[in-house]
Amino acid sequence: MATPAKLIVNFTPTGMVPTKTMTPHVPVDVNEIVEQVHEAAGIGITLAHLHARDPDTHEPTWKPEVYARIVEGVRRHCPGLVICLSLSGRNFNEFDKRSAALSLEPDMGSLTLSSLNFPQQASVNAPEMIRQLAEKMAQHGVHPELEVFDLGMIHYGRYLIEKGNLKPPFYWNLITGNLAGMQTDPAEIGLAIKQLPPGSWWALGGIGRQQLPANTLAILAGGGIRIGLEDNIYFDRQRNILATNNALLRRIHEIAALFERPLMPSAEFGALGFYNSNRATS
Repeated sequence: MATPAKLIVNFTPTGMVPTKTMTPHVPVDVNEIVEQVHEAAGIGITLAHLHARDPDTHEPTWKPEVYARIVEGVRRHCPGLVICLSLSGRNFNEFDKRSAALSLEPDMGSLTLSSLNFPQQASVNAPEMIRQLAEKMAQHGVHPELEVFDLGMIHYGRYLIEKGNLKPPFYWNLITGNLAGMQTDPAEIGLAIKQLPPGSWWALGGIGRQQLPANTLAILAGGGIRIGLEDNIYFDRQRNILATNNALLRRIHEIAALFERPLMPSAEFGALGFYNSNRATS
């Protein structure tokens, strides 16, 4: 398994849950999302994992015309940045809707490797849906961002690799802190990392209070991190201070510097095989 000296920083500014009522700092309009990705790129990120919101209701949307405005803006201001679009089954689960944004040919698309329960909601990812999304990604030159919440998802990912449904390079997001999944425990995380196939690149993210410990463990262990308001809207464990995406990023860069983990630039990550294959050969 690859353990790069340089730090992969996966920026997740919006997500599907945070609202302006919860925190005024979460970007939901297209211009806000593009602006915060641009600012984040100036601080230092490797890739951006992006969700779209309906321009009127600010509810999560699958519509490619909204994603297209985000992608166009990010590519204009951050031309070399690896862009990953969410294909989540949390709010809608029809294949046509979940795969619609792939027509934009982003570099990567999220692929959660099983169904799971969040505290108030299920994310449904049936085996056929996973295979169909992987196939559609391949048709559009898109690389899966493999999302893992428990060990079973890693085992299923390895099964899909053996069957030829997933092809290298492999990038895994290990996400801890969900009530029904892995927690930020070194034993659990170590076992998960051990189960990844050779040649894998991975990043560790934590939900809520577990974000900072998860990120710090990943920096120490030689992995990458996933960070942003999608997973955590507070800066402190007591939940008294609302975070901004910029503040979260700056803090994690300060921690990474202590461990001498410089940023992996997006161009370097893309050159490993994570740019859209059509973009890479054009």
